[in-house]
Amino acid sequence: MDIKQEDKKVVEFDTNKLIEIRNSFYEYLDAHIPKKDGQFDFSSSPKLNAKDIYALFYKLDYQARKLRGHLVKAYDLKAE
Repeated sequence: MDIKQEDKKVVEFDTNKLIEIRNSFYEYLDAHIPKKDGQFDFSSSPKLNAKDIYALFYKLDYQARKLRGHLVKAYDLKAE
């Protein structure tokens, strides 16, 4: 398998973007949900803005699907 240099750069860019979006998602959770013993404490019933959560998740999901396409192509996978 030979991945073209330009394809590699695109995959690298999209992977870094995915990590950036994931970090933003966790930053939001860290800012809005208290932690107990190093883990998110959902039992404290934090109020989260569903629209904000959806927007963050949508970006994360979109980027993951975008990266998935590159991986399917690069490794000639049969993915559904």
